[in-house]
Amino acid sequence: MGFVKGISYNFEGLLLGLRTPRLLVLGLIRFSLIIAVTTLAIGLIVYFHNSLLSSIWPRPQSPWLIWLWYLVSWLFSIILMGLSALLAYLISQVLFSVVIMDQMSRITEKLATGSVSQDSRLGWWRQFIHLIKQEIPRAVLPIFFTLLLTVLGWLTPLGPMVTLVLSAAAVVFVAWDNTDLTPARRMHPFGKRFRFLLRTLPFHLGFGLLFLIPVANVLFLAFAPVGATLYFVTINNEISPQPKNAPLPR
Repeated sequence: MGFVKGISYNFEGLLLGLRTPRLLVLGLIRFSLIIAVTTLAIGLIVYFHNSLLSSIWPRPQSPWLIWLWYLVSWLFSIILMGLSALLAYLISQVLFSVVIMDQMSRITEKLATGSVSQDSRLGWWRQFIHLIKQEIPRAVLPIFFTLLLTVLGWLTPLGPMVTLVLSAAAVVFVAWDNTDLTPARRMHPFGKRFRFLLRTLPFHLGFGLLFLIPVANVLFLAFAPVGATLYFVTINNEISPQPKNAPLPR
């Protein structure tokens, strides 16, 4: 149930973002940033694809194995394209996309609940530093090490299986990077927020699954803060009886 709900909220967030002007503008800015970095990452992957695959599994001479080699090559390309979008996501986050995410989350929270709850003691600059500090443990480090282990996994016979497992872990952390926006803004302790992730792993896996679909993943990543914020305020029973311009999430 949680897995399906995760997919559903990602779609709901995308639809709400596309029909809400302020969210649409911010989402398109994020979309452009991710597209630019993803294009560069995919270009590098295409350029080095054959040499990477050959270093892992040289092209066999046997006609009985060549079809399997082509199949692995195709799957390898698809997975790398999905991971390149995640890498682009990280790079754009480190620059300034996390600020756009926070603004999208605030707008969504106000649409759904009528107000934005946050720690009033923080000024704009301290709030910005707080956002960057939260981004490092919840997304940058986990996803970076996951991608590194994925690359190293291809040096072993279990490379394809390792890649699938670690790709799932990566999208879970990317999904959490979005659902954690609201509790982090409210200064909830990190331990409490991490336990929330562990309790809702099926949801985060479903929410993040769409991030592995080449091309479409860029669009879902751009508007992910919307669906993630809707989910968080809904499970905490914060949705107002008649939220302005926002449909009640299921």
